[in-house]
Amino acid sequence: MDHVNAPILPEFPGLSQSSVKEQRRLHGANRQEVAEHKAWHLFLDILKEPMILLLLVACSMYFILSEWTEAFTMLGAIVFVAGISLIQEYRSQNAVKALQKMTMTRAKVIRDGQLVVLPAEELVVADTGIVEEGDVIPADMVLRTEYDLAVQEAILTGESAEVIKQPGDLLFQGTLVVRGYGYAEVAKVGVQTKLATIQHSLSQVKVTDTPLQSQVRRFVRLMIVAGSGAFLTVWIYHSWATGSIIEGLLQGLTMAMSVIPEEIPVAMTTFLALGAYRLLRLKVIARQPQSVETLGAATVICVDKTGTLTKNLMQVAMTWEVNGGITTDYFNHPALNEVLEYAMWSSELAPFDPMEVSIHQEYEKLAGEDRRKLATMLKDFPLSGKPPVMTHIFALSDHRTITACKGGLESVLRLANAGEEISRQAHAMSRQLASSGYRVLGVSKGTWEQSKLPERPEEMEFQFLGLIAFLDPPEAHIKEVIQSFIDAGVRVKMITGDYLETAQAVADQVGIRALPSLTGDQMHALNAVQLAQQVKNTDLFARIYPEAKLRIVQSLIENGEVVAMTGDGVNDAPALKAAHIGIAMGRRGTEVAKAAAGLILADDNLGNMVDAIYLGRRIHANLKKAIRYIISIHIPIILLVVLNILLPFLPETVFTPVHVIFLELIMGPTCSIIYENEPTRKSELQKPSLHRQQANLLEGKLLSITIIQGLMITLACLAAGWWSHSNGVEAGVQRTVIFSTLVLSNVFLTLVNRSFQLPIWKTIRSHNRLIPLILLISLTLWLITLLQPEVRSVFGFARVSWDDLTAPFLLACIGTLWIEPLKAFGWIK
Repeated sequence: MDHVNAPILPEFPGLSQSSVKEQRRLHGANRQEVAEHKAWHLFLDILKEPMILLLLVACSMYFILSEWTEAFTMLGAIVFVAGISLIQEYRSQNAVKALQKMTMTRAKVIRDGQLVVLPAEELVVADTGIVEEGDVIPADMVLRTEYDLAVQEAILTGESAEVIKQPGDLLFQGTLVVRGYGYAEVAKVGVQTKLATIQHSLSQVKVTDTPLQSQVRRFVRLMIVAGSGAFLTVWIYHSWATGSIIEGLLQGLTMAMSVIPEEIPVAMTTFLALGAYRLLRLKVIARQPQSVETLGAATVICVDKTGTLTKNLMQVAMTWEVNGGITTDYFNHPALNEVLEYAMWSSELAPFDPMEVSIHQEYEKLAGEDRRKLATMLKDFPLSGKPPVMTHIFALSDHRTITACKGGLESVLRLANAGEEISRQAHAMSRQLASSGYRVLGVSKGTWEQSKLPERPEEMEFQFLGLIAFLDPPEAHIKEVIQSFIDAGVRVKMITGDYLETAQAVADQVGIRALPSLTGDQMHALNAVQLAQQVKNTDLFARIYPEAKLRIVQSLIENGEVVAMTGDGVNDAPALKAAHIGIAMGRRGTEVAKAAAGLILADDNLGNMVDAIYLGRRIHANLKKAIRYIISIHIPIILLVVLNILLPFLPETVFTPVHVIFLELIMGPTCSIIYENEPTRKSELQKPSLHRQQANLLEGKLLSITIIQGLMITLACLAAGWWSHSNGVEAGVQRTVIFSTLVLSNVFLTLVNRSFQLPIWKTIRSHNRLIPLILLISLTLWLITLLQPEVRSVFGFARVSWDDLTAPFLLACIGTLWIEPLKAFGWIK
């Protein structure tokens, strides 16, 4: 059993075992219920994919026709595509299971008059627990009795300032006890807690598609509609021409399979998986792979102040004495030395609160003799009053006493009966420090000569000594990080729950524009349209409550921004999920925040996000190259199936489903991997307007060039077919020549599309170690279809000589390399 400092009071006997069972029956266990995603649900979802359906129908047709080789080839293709889809689904299904890993796993509870330590999920409503310094509240509880109890609610509010709790106050699950101890009764457990309420709000937040996802989805839908029409047309025509409905159906399926760009999701999966691996080396963990490509398009990043821009560590920054002024040089200013020393005596001797820890650290630096070891606490007056103060009386080994008080300035001045002039000076300095971002406490020393200890601090006489100021300092190099974001064309917006003056002071220090600013109260008065207008030019948001963070993110998205959002607390989770890119902190982030985010900063270093954004831009740019390559190579496949009906010099069947599967699921994805490893010019990544250029993936001049490339390859294949037909060769040879022209065009197109601006003789100098390997694999697979008799039979090819492949080689060169002079003369920008 863990050691517990608090005694067991007779008025809190705790529940009996029978009462525990009854409460659990009425209110449930103290855990989050997470919906399970059944494997068979994923399987059914995969079967609904268009390409899988087409492959299943084609496979069935080949089995009906007893064409076993083709049938099992189709079956292998189904396993291949379904496997990729299944991996994608499982990667995206780690939902909210992390909530089951609660912040604290054990709790101190009184049961049958005995103190026991239990797993937190065994708590029930009406349990009485003991919470003390360092504990994490295990459920929503009502405080019954407290002894100088203070709680840090940063997990809910985002701010590290302690919150003093009094009997009757609520203690929320996941918050941290920073001082004192108390007895509390469990009020809510499991899904009824505030933690669970925020988690439930996550499921109500609509996850926004990434820009690339939206464009690709529209394109794929268009191609599915076009493929459906082409399928019916080809099926009807071939059934009429051949008199066989089955043969017509196979040709119709070939048409539909050639139209549906199945390689695009395969390429996206590959790029995002490899991109996630590269991000991991930057200590950025990609939980949601789609966030990887969105990084490059980010236009705004919203960051918290506490712990992201600052160290989340309140440190003594300076002291002030009425007649001595301000200094941090305590050694040479005895009066200010005294301010710091008495601030130490009015703190806990074994402090947990960050401000008190800092006081002790500064005292250790200047103390010639550490008198703490010689002191015994005689009286502890816990925090009380408005504003609260705390007072300690110590006895030293030489029988002298030390009385010290610190806390809210008003109360400290009142206890010391400070005069009007001293009060005026103290208030003026306090306001000045607060406006610069400091947190200020008053310090005084008291006298008590009687043997009987006082019952209240007001019974003693105090002398006001001065002020002690704390500052949560900015992270090292954070100003350079902010400037790097700005240089990359990404605006930084600070969102904090802290006071406006403090936020403005931090903004000035780190390089964020402090004016205009917007507070939570001002936001509350704005409707959605007004807020969307305000967030355009506002970079500083202060006194922001949790729900307002979500409104800010949604307003930015409505304005067309691509939004990244950082956060670590439960209160950040809805906004993290709503943003295009949610970024949780790895070290201090809650499990709820991590579950809602797409990316996790493993070491909480915001500077890594700058490198991650540049990597995201590279991934995005290279993914565009791959998708445009896939579109280009699709066009000749589609047109050759269509023109097969209209042009008499082509063989009766140019392509079957086997050819299309080979081209789309082997050649296409294999070659597109080259682009993932493609180096990108640094000057392109640093363009502030790059994210705007990236928005139009399937529009404009580059799409026109992509289509022209596909048409030129089609002409090359038709020329190969006409050449072989004019030489009077059999259909198998003609099919082989056309297919070879397409495969060789595919290889050349891979090299050409490395850049739409630089000619091939310049891009070839850019090192990409995958090019020789991948092209060798592609050519080897092509040669196997030509030279291996069994494989050649499956493809319907005939044996050809090397001379027969000269024309395909030359035509493939012409069909793809025509663009190189245009790039060399700068006619393509």
